[in-house]
Amino acid sequence: MRLSRYFLPVLKEAPSDAQIASHQLMLRAGMIRQEAAGIYAWLPLGLRVLNKIEQIVREEMDRAGAIELLMPTLQLADLWRESGRYDAYGPEMLRITDRHERELLYGPTNEEMVTEIFRASVRSYKDLPKNLYHVQWKFRDERRPRFGVMRGREFLMKDAYSFDLDAEGARKSYNRMFVAYLNLYARMGLKAVPMRADTGPIGGDLSHEFIVLAETGESAVFCHKDLVEMDPPGADVDWYGDLQPLVDQRTALYAATEEMHDEAAFDAIPEGDRLSARGIEVGHIFSFGTKYSEPMKALVMGPDGKEVPAQMGSYGVGVSRLLGAIIEASHDEGGIIWPESVAPFHVGIVNMRQGDAACDEACEAAYKALQAAGVDVLYDDTDARGGAKFATMDLIGLPWQLIVGPKGVAEGVVELKNRKTGERVSEPLDAVLARLTGKAAA
Repeated sequence: MRLSRYFLPVLKEAPSDAQIASHQLMLRAGMIRQEAAGIYAWLPLGLRVLNKIEQIVREEMDRAGAIELLMPTLQLADLWRESGRYDAYGPEMLRITDRHERELLYGPTNEEMVTEIFRASVRSYKDLPKNLYHVQWKFRDERRPRFGVMRGREFLMKDAYSFDLDAEGARKSYNRMFVAYLNLYARMGLKAVPMRADTGPIGGDLSHEFIVLAETGESAVFCHKDLVEMDPPGADVDWYGDLQPLVDQRTALYAATEEMHDEAAFDAIPEGDRLSARGIEVGHIFSFGTKYSEPMKALVMGPDGKEVPAQMGSYGVGVSRLLGAIIEASHDEGGIIWPESVAPFHVGIVNMRQGDAACDEACEAAYKALQAAGVDVLYDDTDARGGAKFATMDLIGLPWQLIVGPKGVAEGVVELKNRKTGERVSEPLDAVLARLTGKAAA
């Protein structure tokens, strides 16, 4: 993409009401624009990152055996009355009446609707287990929306729902999602720590939050420091084998948010192994048994011929919230530092003297070669000053900057800058292109 043809409305200063780094940087980098309190338009650069995060989530859900569908954003109030949640959910639910006086709601979550879909189609234990998921915009009417996409009213969420015959099967489904979450966050360059959590309005008796450590996190967290350094399980696990040891490895060590914190248990950890920090919730998983299937009569016949309500769980990932979390965990004074897996573009080409024949020729050659190799590239072909170009590239956080100036071209070299480390190397253009295309292929 040529910057001269792109839509990238960067700002020199963040609006005064943007309080945290991710909100400030997303506005300054032209990723989002606020349209109402807690409601944002996703501009081209932000949408590219959002799509890449969504794709990683989708790949890891598919790998773990979940099946994608798409449910509507509007739901019938009567479904929520079946479960008993319609009146209990509170003012965060946006309630709507259509022209026929039917009561609807803009879904904040989908337990009721997916239970209705399941009960209409599945009757036997032979069709279990099932895990249905979708990636969908949701709405919760937060009293005080703030912190940009971290606490907005409209947000993109992946929510999955498992169905099993018995508690043993439900635990296996829960473990699959637990392990899948560890993998998907690691692919985004995040160290997410699972912490036992309150089940809240979703219900149930087994729940974990996945917390990313960040100085500007919304809540205090306490854990054993080894949890932060554990490698993800990886893609080659046996998804339908025994995953309990992988789960136990992490849940055996202390980890809690401030709501669930046990000071005595934390103090029992050797002092050198204690970690207290700030954290951002990026996912929440629940196993809640028959909380929805029983009142909604989602029954399956077991091998003994008896009907029982399905055992269920739900598993959420805040897809749009993850952009804020990644930025909070990875930025500096210059701007965002994107992990390569979710960066909007892999490489930014900076033409230091637009209009200079040799610089233009080298930039065009690099641009076409990177495009041909399938590398996402943003070419700054504008006539802005060099300092302004560098500031923009640092602000938007592309992993690599390929800098082409008249002096280097005359000497047969270009400069390559690593955004994360700041390291710069000067090499012939062919060597730099081989390095960048090799990384993309890997």
